[in-house]
Amino acid sequence: MRIDLNADLGESYGTWQVGDDEAMLAVVTSANVACGFHAGDSLTLQRTCALAAERGVVVGAQVGYNHLPGFGRWSIDVPSPELTADVIYQIGALDGLCRVAGTRVAYVKPHGALYNTAAVDRRQAEAVVAAISAYDPSLPLMGLAGSVLLEAAADAGLRTVSEAFADRAYTPQGRLVPRREPGSVVVEPGIVDERMVRLVTEGRITAVDGSDVEVRVDSVCVHGDSPGAVATAWAVRTALEQAGAQIAPFVELP
Repeated sequence: MRIDLNADLGESYGTWQVGDDEAMLAVVTSANVACGFHAGDSLTLQRTCALAAERGVVVGAQVGYNHLPGFGRWSIDVPSPELTADVIYQIGALDGLCRVAGTRVAYVKPHGALYNTAAVDRRQAEAVVAAISAYDPSLPLMGLAGSVLLEAAADAGLRTVSEAFADRAYTPQGRLVPRREPGSVVVEPGIVDERMVRLVTEGRITAVDGSDVEVRVDSVCVHGDSPGAVATAWAVRTALEQAGAQIAPFVELP
């Protein structure tokens, strides 16, 4: 069993501090770094990319809607040409900061509302895929397992990376429970790591209604802004390793 462990990082903005990037980079093997549209100022992003390069953590561009007030978690009906250009812009910006730090953007993962919308909306999914294909078709695309986004990426010839969330609740259909609903974020000690061990070893996770959902994944995400994120990430990593899993990135470092 080989599994990647990732987290959303680089989300601080000016004096607004979100998460603990330095501590999280000691745990994860891949870092989904914000690109300035939903979060992350230029200095924060530069520092996060430099820390990731120093720690040997693979960097992915976490692209999102251009909406800082909503932290990229408000769904926006962006026209396809504009969305494609926005994604290209974000990948390029973060890639520049990565190259200065001695690394590069090695994959792409949508953030927040764009992630969830593109998981079911073929038009927005294809706009994201078009951006990656135009910028660098060798970049893998990370998305929700079984989503329309990954289907569109595969149809376009992109490598896909299926993802599950350690700290999010699932519907019986294998989707994420919307954050506005109670119980959407799972933070109870012992529960998060147990459900991830079962997911990785059995390919199943328990949905909010108690039913089992089959989910096959390449990477597990712990949100960097969730309560106790670092402790949760360590608990998940430790439990997976004790279960015999090898924690390693899905792409090689540049």
